[in-house]
Amino acid sequence: MSSATAVTTTDFEQEVLQSEVPVMIDFWAVWCGPCRLIAPHVDAVSADYQGKVKVLKLNVDEEPEIAQKYGIMSIPTLLFFKGGKVVGQIVGAVPKSTIVQKLETIL
Repeated sequence: MSSATAVTTTDFEQEVLQSEVPVMIDFWAVWCGPCRLIAPHVDAVSADYQGKVKVLKLNVDEEPEIAQKYGIMSIPTLLFFKGGKVVGQIVGAVPKSTIVQKLETIL
């Protein structure tokens, strides 16, 4: 089970756009191999940055409207939000260090 919380269309505005802290969203799907590769890194970042960054997961098959709104063409894609705006993006399976570097630039 992932330590990152799932986000849906219903709670997206409250959880992401109105968040007091920066937000990282992992756009993924069950069938996506690279998504499974990056999942442990997302979980580790969720634990490491607890209280500083909100780490969420969004299943693109279950929530296609949000994926489409943010132009998600490939998964996994990590979007970084601060103050309700997208401030960064990582596409593809990357090492944890790449995710941490990006997070440090927005904190």
